[in-house]
Amino acid sequence: MSRSERLANQHKPYYKMWSLYILAGFIVLILSLYFYSKTLIRIEAPKQVLGEKVIITLPAGKKVYTYENLIIEEEGKLFYKGERNTLNLTGGQIVYENWE
Repeated sequence: MSRSERLANQHKPYYKMWSLYILAGFIVLILSLYFYSKTLIRIEAPKQVLGEKVIITLPAGKKVYTYENLIIEEEGKLFYKGERNTLNLTGGQIVYENWE
């Protein structure tokens, strides 16, 4: 058997390589679609209107910087009601100023 006949009879494993290329292409396609969809979908919290900025000067001399809509007056007492806590600010002087 000559060299050219031996080379003609050998099977080349190209079909295995093509399956790897197709698999890698599908993985790249799925990953690119995933990241593209992440850029399109944005979940944002609604903007809250908190009112004007106020400074409350407490009788002890300390100052509380907050917004007008977070201050509540109940039964003659002044309260700050935040997202997680409530503070008693009774006796404090409210001054409407723009603070930074």
